Amino acid sequence: MGGRSFLKIHPQDNALVALKDLPEGTIIRCDGRVIVLRQEVKAKHKFTLYALSKDAEVYMYGVVVGKVNEFLEEGSLLTVDNLRHATGGFHMTDRKLEWQKPDVTRFKDATFLGYHRSNGQVGTANYWLVIPLVFCENRNVHTLKEALEEKLGYAVQSKDYSYEVDLLIEKYKKGATVEELLQIDFSGEKRKIKSNKLFENVDGIKFLTHEFGCGGTRQDSDALCGLLAGYITHPNVAGATVLSLGCQHAQVSILRVEIEKRDPHFDKPLYIFEQQQEGTEDLLMQKALKATFCGLVFANSQVRQPAPLSKLCIGLECGGSDGFSGISANPAVGLVSDIVVALGGSVILSEFPELCGVEQELSERCVDENTAKKFIQLMKSYNKQAEDVGSGFYMNPSPGNIRDGLITDAIKSAGAAKKGGTSPIVHVADYPELANRQGLNLLCTPGNDVESTTAEVAAGANVVLFTTGLGTPTGNPITPVIKVSSNTATYQRMQDIIDINCGTIIDGEESLEEAAYRILDYVIAVASGKETPKSVLLGQNDFIPWRRGVSL
Repeated sequence: MGGRSFLKIHPQDNALVALKDLPEGTIIRCDGRVIVLRQEVKAKHKFTLYALSKDAEVYMYGVVVGKVNEFLEEGSLLTVDNLRHATGGFHMTDRKLEWQKPDVTRFKDATFLGYHRSNGQVGTANYWLVIPLVFCENRNVHTLKEALEEKLGYAVQSKDYSYEVDLLIEKYKKGATVEELLQIDFSGEKRKIKSNKLFENVDGIKFLTHEFGCGGTRQDSDALCGLLAGYITHPNVAGATVLSLGCQHAQVSILRVEIEKRDPHFDKPLYIFEQQQEGTEDLLMQKALKATFCGLVFANSQVRQPAPLSKLCIGLECGGSDGFSGISANPAVGLVSDIVVALGGSVILSEFPELCGVEQELSERCVDENTAKKFIQLMKSYNKQAEDVGSGFYMNPSPGNIRDGLITDAIKSAGAAKKGGTSPIVHVADYPELANRQGLNLLCTPGNDVESTTAEVAAGANVVLFTTGLGTPTGNPITPVIKVSSNTATYQRMQDIIDINCGTIIDGEESLEEAAYRILDYVIAVASGKETPKSVLLGQNDFIPWRRGVSL
């Protein structure tokens, strides 16, 4: 694409994407037509290929992504003022399960080094969890963190900014003005914290706090127990310490039922302590400390061993998307998805508000009518919930999305769905169910990056591929989150949080296939513990359960 100034994504499209800034008056030649741009069109934004009458449908990716509010001449810039969200609707039809499997020759014998669990799953990491069943126990979880994390060598190697503060204080005491303080050069040696892990085979202890477990609906507390059970039974987890107050809605008995649903033969170490039964805080904490330490001893006995790529379960996520996401990073990840599925692995596509407008295609790809019906029902009920409170899927795009070319939810969704590739959909799961069947799984989650990533991991994802156009530091406590940039400018500007650049596709430096191979090579290295994504290095342990309501 590097030599081109625009792109027509699908033969049916009547809107084109600018690949670079195009001045007013630029001549565009497409499909035997010659048009002149009526306004300047910035890179990532869209313009019309034909003249469109008021209320005419606009097509991108071969689907309806909006309707125009007024007559538009050919070569007109599409904006939030002249284009409104619209989709083509959807209904039950016949299955369309034929798909072109990608060539997997390069990866058919590939393996990664993972942690083999007794239930046949394989982890890409080895963590111990400390979890509260209710927010009342957050303080005790923090206390355990303070006692254990640094002593055992798991403190995050955060950047130390005390040097900068000391320099500001020094200059201020010497009478520096505000203008002089703003011009201070912070280039200097900083203290670096070093720590040595006591347990070499344990990647860390993760302390998950939240604001749930009581005070809400029973549906909320049941969903929380399901989510936590997903983390406890996760292949990246060796075992867990759970703190309960005792009287909350999220009862230990519910947690145990949810664990059994996900792993009927669960045999990991699980230590549960109820404060109202243990008595004093000292007794509770002493027991929890001893149990956790002994759990770490057990976890340290686990070692990485080769596993086929069929043991990968890749969560597909996007956040801070832009007008290039749907033509570079997302389709590259989509090809990775197809390769993993063809090799017998699992992928999870979530963020249901960002599937608005592609329901017809996705429902037709469901393996049977019941699966398709479940998907359609979840989409309709979720959107109705949003509409009932004066919102709707059409309000999903953020100001950043809109600024960078995603001006309707349908445009955003059509590009976001490309992460899921082209394979048949084998399973549709509602939050917080498992979604780790071999093949492509759909998981009902919000579009909110952290809530959705939190849910994908609970559903079984042992690696997350996270595409971004604008840049985001989102991570997860137990599953490596790999950031994939849609454009080179963002990658170069934010290399501290982004791992892979797919702007090379836009720049014409590599093909979609070459980018996909590069991504999967990196996934294998991360899954083997040979590479560490930026989100893990930064200790970006984002964990937000979804309170089952309207979250876009």
